[in-house]
Amino acid sequence: MIPRAHTAFRAWPLTVVAAALLLTATANSQPVEVRDAQGREVRIENSQRIISIGGAITEILYAMGLEDRIIGVDITSIYPPQALKQKPNVGYMRQLSPEGVLGLGPTLVLANDGSGPQEAIAVLEAAAVPFVRVPDHFSGEGILERIRLVAAATGVPGRGECLAKEVDAGLSQLAALRKEIRAPARVMFILSFTNGKPMVAGRGTAADGIIRLAGGVNAITEFEGYKMISDEAVVAARPDAVLGMERSNFKMTAAEVFQNPAFGLTPAAARQSYISMDGLYLLGFGPRTARAASDLAHALYPSLAAEKSVAESAGAASCRE
Repeated sequence: MIPRAHTAFRAWPLTVVAAALLLTATANSQPVEVRDAQGREVRIENSQRIISIGGAITEILYAMGLEDRIIGVDITSIYPPQALKQKPNVGYMRQLSPEGVLGLGPTLVLANDGSGPQEAIAVLEAAAVPFVRVPDHFSGEGILERIRLVAAATGVPGRGECLAKEVDAGLSQLAALRKEIRAPARVMFILSFTNGKPMVAGRGTAADGIIRLAGGVNAITEFEGYKMISDEAVVAARPDAVLGMERSNFKMTAAEVFQNPAFGLTPAAARQSYISMDGLYLLGFGPRTARAASDLAHALYPSLAAEKSVAESAGAASCRE
């Protein structure tokens, strides 16, 4: 089924379509080649019609002033708020349909490396439209790598360096903030509860990465990824704080967490230390991540001086042109 936007495009007079194609081709007359997260060499002739799959990628595109090139986003693209409101929605990044993506007529698809399912990604990579997998490394260096690849793929490396410089400055401020922390808190991130059992974050996750950036330690190190754990494992982990994320239709409360018998026996319950933050802000690893980690650090360590918060400067107008 062809999306409405594409149907309207096909209904235009041929001369208008030809003129539009000529303009976009002229606007991006210098092809670029990039190496994506999977090591594939991708040649991009035209980056004027972009589909952005991944909230952090969309944030980066907006921060570099490329929002007018975006013709579609996935449902994780909730910041800035107008992105999902104004752009066609291609669905959830882990449940993509090749028809839904290609039907919008993109000239470039930028997708978070964790996108799926694999069958859909294989079809998209084999299509004529350049498909770039953007790295998903949960560290400060990973954010800078992501920004530079998106900038290179879209032909605006100068804007990318501008944004990377601002983000790197925030990460440096964050590193200085971490030096003020004397006793790192043990933090457990809960993704959800199922039948009273928590699904928590282990090593190699975005939650693990943001906890470390904020100067904490992950209370769960026995496994990688997200897994459900037993009551005994919760008690044995002894978290000093519990961290959760907020979504548009979901928000856990401290009462809900600590009424769980296992969590009620933790140091976090004794301190009533439960922190909840917007999911993309907390786990996106995009331009705002240094600020998010600073906010988390101040929530974990109330004694930190407020004036040492990371300044919110990424995406200033100077990086948009």
